[in-house]
Amino acid sequence: MSRVYLYVVDRDLGFAPNPYHGICSLATCKPTIRNTAQVGDWVVGIGGGRLNATGRCVYAMQVTAKVTFNQYWTNPAYQDKKPVRNGSKKMMLGDNIYFRDQTEQWHQAPSHHSNVDGSINTDNRDRDTQSAYVLLSTRFYYFGSAAVDIPDGLLQELGYKNGRGHRVYSLEDASRLIAWIEGHAEAYNKVVADPFNFDKSAAHYSVKTNRMT
Repeated sequence: MSRVYLYVVDRDLGFAPNPYHGICSLATCKPTIRNTAQVGDWVVGIGGGRLNATGRCVYAMQVTAKVTFNQYWTNPAYQDKKPVRNGSKKMMLGDNIYFRDQTEQWHQAPSHHSNVDGSINTDNRDRDTQSAYVLLSTRFYYFGSAAVDIPDGLLQELGYKNGRGHRVYSLEDASRLIAWIEGHAEAYNKVVADPFNFDKSAAHYSVKTNRMT
């Protein structure tokens, strides 16, 4: 049975998730969700206090493919997802940043999760690679900074409250929430608005300090 994962989006740059190039991808952060979610499941990101968007839907994606980091890195279909740090904001935020070589050593491309000088940020690497999987969707709704208010009753009937970690529901139990999301046809497979933190696209994040520099 398909499931629905709900979690609070702490920062929204266009990196995790990355909604560009016709595919919404979750390739970093949230390793538990990336490990356990399967094709057919939904992942829903809800705004929190840091974004001043509590109770608003930032994005929702139905998983249509689940691949390994190496599959993501080598597949020509996903080359546009690799970061170009001297490119446009959208190019800077590419999330296709990890692969393992023949010695099983992880490599990390210069990116939002690398150090400022482009070297490997080992704390980010170790957290991100707790899951070796990338979730991909060609059935998604990305609202970004135009995040829409979720009717209170839909979250209340699930007993959902914003907090750390994530919550998991059966698709049956969350069917009204998903139907409400899918009612936004204008957002289907589109970037409705820039991410909340798009102006910080050139920044580098460290999980060790939980700060961007």
